[in-house]
Amino acid sequence: MSALALRTGALNLGQGFPDEDGPAEVLEAARQAISDGVNQYPPGIGLPVLREAIARHQQRWYGLAVDPATEVLVTAGATEALAASILAFVDAGDEVVVFEPAYDAYQALVARAGGVLRTVPLRFPDWRPDHDELRRAVTDRTRIILVNSPHNPTGAVFDRATLELVVELANRHDALIVTDEVYEHLVFDGAPDFEGHIPVATLPGARERTISISSGGKTFSTTGWKIGWVTAPAPLVTAVLAVKQYLTYVNGAPFQPATAVGLDLPDSYFAGAAATLAAKRDVLAAGLTAAGFDVSLPQAGYFIVADASGLGFSDADELCRRLPELAGVVGVPVSAFVPPASRDSVASLVRFAFCKRREVLDEASARLAALAP
Repeated sequence: MSALALRTGALNLGQGFPDEDGPAEVLEAARQAISDGVNQYPPGIGLPVLREAIARHQQRWYGLAVDPATEVLVTAGATEALAASILAFVDAGDEVVVFEPAYDAYQALVARAGGVLRTVPLRFPDWRPDHDELRRAVTDRTRIILVNSPHNPTGAVFDRATLELVVELANRHDALIVTDEVYEHLVFDGAPDFEGHIPVATLPGARERTISISSGGKTFSTTGWKIGWVTAPAPLVTAVLAVKQYLTYVNGAPFQPATAVGLDLPDSYFAGAAATLAAKRDVLAAGLTAAGFDVSLPQAGYFIVADASGLGFSDADELCRRLPELAGVVGVPVSAFVPPASRDSVASLVRFAFCKRREVLDEASARLAALAP
């Protein structure tokens, strides 16, 4: 879809990357690191300055005590962390439970490991998993329960009851929990009972069997740096590292100390980043609603999902291929985030990215108005 946007000159609300730079002090720290000669292979587990910053981050935000020497691993983005975790622990025939729609790497990584994907559906517009369906999905064959919260592509944030059930089931069936938390700081205010992002590792019974994954790309608008990390008990980190060293080996030496600077930024930065993104969400949500889409307002992240059926489009895949011609905008069909057998359930849904400049979102809203009946 990004290639389609480039070819047609359409506004790219498909791929989830910001079109503005992140905080100046983080960018300057990368430039300084390059000038200081931090340009060769870092340690396989990551530079100490970043591992220590990650440990401070986990303690500061979540009260999680993490040993930076043995319980933190720096990776080439969260996707490599996911790949290394799945390849480390999933053997042929092992089952991995995911919530769908799901980030498209999950299905491919499970298949590469020889595993079997089991899915728990999330349904438009509230995207809440049915607990009975989750219970049925997790069995003694389950090796990993993969939890992506805040969630891509839906923007949902799983509530405490759902996460506690995940932990209960993981303990009952002796499964690992792998979490994808890359949008952890991009959570918006919600209903009065909304608790925000709850890391699974903070829940009773979870710490010893949870591999927590995050990255700096989304939080600091540096998606091209590909600096991610794993935090987990030392034996789990050792197993993930054994795979990771044969994937990228190491990566991004000068970007590691720069990401450490970002993690130590004051609370005001993180609050401001979320508030700015929430305002952008509201601009695009209003534009999509005015154009005739039925919108699910996300609680977090970069994306908003809209139903095109009210506009007379039952096939979002076809609509997304025509959107550059119809409205000069690019989106991604949600069918890209589910296996073929599940595509009917999301057939009319489109994911749009709102992590763009305000003027881009205003222009996109104006163009989408052309679709209104």
